[in-house]
Amino acid sequence: MLAAHADWSVAAGKRWLCRARREGAGWRVLAPTPVGDAATLPARLLAESGGAPVVLGVDFPLGLPRAYVARHLLGRVRDFPDFLLKIGDFPEFFEVNQSLATVAPGRPFYPARGRRGMTRAAHAAALGLTSAADLSRACDRATAERPAGAPLFWTLGANQSGKAAIDAWRALLVAPHPALRLWPFAGPLLRLLAPGRVVIAETYPAEALRQLGIGRFGSKRRQGDRATLAGALLRALGGLEACANPALAASIADGFGADPAGEDRFDCLLGVLSVLGVLAGRRPDAPPPDPWLATWEGWVLGQTAAPRAVTPGAVHAA
Repeated sequence: MLAAHADWSVAAGKRWLCRARREGAGWRVLAPTPVGDAATLPARLLAESGGAPVVLGVDFPLGLPRAYVARHLLGRVRDFPDFLLKIGDFPEFFEVNQSLATVAPGRPFYPARGRRGMTRAAHAAALGLTSAADLSRACDRATAERPAGAPLFWTLGANQSGKAAIDAWRALLVAPHPALRLWPFAGPLLRLLAPGRVVIAETYPAEALRQLGIGRFGSKRRQGDRATLAGALLRALGGLEACANPALAASIADGFGADPAGEDRFDCLLGVLSVLGVLAGRRPDAPPPDPWLATWEGWVLGQTAAPRAVTPGAVHAA
């Protein structure tokens, strides 16, 4: 079979893919390559696998925050995959708002550019939500092991994921390849593996570092700091019965290059190692038993640490 991870960005030059091929009892992990045409990615991965099962980790959000769903979608849409099928009912959904004046349930992404005084609390209020915490899914929140991720609908700042989600959902999910299955909405990962099928699961590089037992190390944006992790990454590969091909081994030793995409190549290796950990049974292949997670919000593959308590105003119960 084939395991892969795509580090996603709106900029094509910062979209990178790392693949791991099953060889006997282990895995051979290949050096990252550009993702290429996003629309053809599932078909290309299936062709490379020879029709064997494919697991594709992605670092963009898969799911919607429960407070937004509870306020605007319950009773109209069954779950997140059903929402993707009915996205035509929300023709402005992917249009990023210039100002709060045009923010609406069917047009939730904000802001198109930064201005003084912008706050997530005001964004939440414009969507009819109680607090900024309502913009986040459970898996977006900080844990004892790693910091919080950015809310889906927020499109400002270096760590925002909203624009990548817009790009990827349009390319991969709105008119999906028939072989695609979305984890965890379609079921536990290991049960979804089947010939001719591509299972897409959300990963998070900061979470993957913790899953691999690698703590804080400096900045992933600096080549030298990435290079200091060469030994740890090679040990992590060995612990998963995986080996790097020569090109990947050289890239790890070099800190993944000096160009701006080096951090993306680094992240996509972390992502594929996270996928391999779940396939090896070392991390859970299903989310915690909260019905929101498998129907609407999604979860980060392999995450076991509980999110920190949400602030008052967020929705808890299904």
